[in-house]
Amino acid sequence: MPKLNFIDVFAGAGGLSCGMEMAGMQCLLGVDHNKHAMATFARNHKKAETYCGDITKLTKKHLLELINNKKIHAVVGGPPCQGFSTVGTGDPGDQRNSLFLQFVRIVKITEPSFVVLENVTGLLAKKNEDTLKAIFKKFARLGYHMDVQVMSSEKYGVPEKRRRTIIIGTKINEKPVFPKQTHDVVLAKTYRPPKTVGEALKNLKTKNGKLHNHDLDLAKVSDKIDEKRLLKIPEGHGIRYERDELEFLPPRLRLGIDWENLRENRFRQTKYYKLDRKKPSPTIMTHRHSYYHPVEPRFLTQREAAALQSFPNNFVFEGPLSAQWRQIGNAVPPLLGKAIGKSLISMFKKGSANLSKNKKRGNVETDIHKIRGKAFVYSEA
Repeated sequence: MPKLNFIDVFAGAGGLSCGMEMAGMQCLLGVDHNKHAMATFARNHKKAETYCGDITKLTKKHLLELINNKKIHAVVGGPPCQGFSTVGTGDPGDQRNSLFLQFVRIVKITEPSFVVLENVTGLLAKKNEDTLKAIFKKFARLGYHMDVQVMSSEKYGVPEKRRRTIIIGTKINEKPVFPKQTHDVVLAKTYRPPKTVGEALKNLKTKNGKLHNHDLDLAKVSDKIDEKRLLKIPEGHGIRYERDELEFLPPRLRLGIDWENLRENRFRQTKYYKLDRKKPSPTIMTHRHSYYHPVEPRFLTQREAAALQSFPNNFVFEGPLSAQWRQIGNAVPPLLGKAIGKSLISMFKKGSANLSKNKKRGNVETDIHKIRGKAFVYSEA
C-alpha cells in the first residue's frame, strides 16, 4: 500500500505530523502563522512544504501547487474551535470562526478520506455543546462520519499526562476507529505500566551522539535561595500548603507567606515542584517555570521537556528559548500522533473499497450527552 499523504494545518512545530510519519504516513504540507514553529517544522519535515503566514491568503491555486496536485488522504490539525457554532448563534466576527472555517475550506479543496481535529478537553464541556454539534454537522454535510474521544497521552506510551480532545472523521468507513490503549492498561492479563520521567530522561542523545536544545546554562535557577530550597525538597514533591513548607524547608529558607490569608490557604499551583522519575510527568506547559528537574536544582532543558512530550532526540527546535518552549508545550505528543496515524492506516485498508461509493451525507450524533458519555474512555488515576 502506498503511503497516505496528509496536510497539517495550524501545525505548530509539528508534533502531530511527526507522530503520523512515525506511523508510516507522509506529510506534504505544514501550515501555521508562527515563523519559529514553521522553521522547526521545515527542519524536521524535510519532504514537506511549509506555508508560513495568514491562512486566509493561502489560495486554492497555491495550495495545490504546494502539494504538487497529489492526492491527500487526511487533513489534520488543531484549528481554534471554541468560537465556532451554528450560524445565528455563533459570532461571525469571532476570528476563531474564520480560522475554523479555513480548516474546512482546505478539506473541501483536497477532499481527503479523513479529517483529524485536536483541541483541549474543554471542547466537551457543557458550555461548548453548540460548538461541538456544529462541528459535527459541518463535516457531516461534507460526507464524513464523525466521532470524538478524549485521549490521555500516557495511555499511548508518552511519559507525560496530557489529555486532548481528538475528533476523527472518515468518508470511507461506517464510523471512525480510535487507537487502543497500549500503556497504563491491562493487556493479555498483564498490566503494562506507563512510561516514566526517568525512562524519558535516561538518554537524550541522537544515534550519532549529538545533544540538541539541551542548554544547561539557560536551565539554571538564578536566585540562590530558590536553588537552596530546591535542594531541600524531595523528588516528586513541591510546596502548595503550609504543611509542605514546614516539612521540607528549614526556617531560614521559608517563604514568609501568610498562609491564613491565602485563598483556600494554599497556592493555586504547587511551587518548586520536582518531577518524579518513577511516574509520568504532569502536562508540559509552554514555559519552563512549571516544574523542576527531579534531582538537580534547576529547570528542565528544552530537550528534556521535548523528551517528556515523546519527541525523538533528533527533532530540533528553532527560535529563541521562549519560542522553543511554546512549541514544545503546545505540541501534540508525537506518540499520540503515531497511534492516531496507525488507526487511519488501518481504517484506510478496511474502507478503501468504499472510496468511489460513498457520496452520502455523513452520520452525525447530535445528542451531546451520548457524545460526552462515550468520549471519556480513560479512568482517573
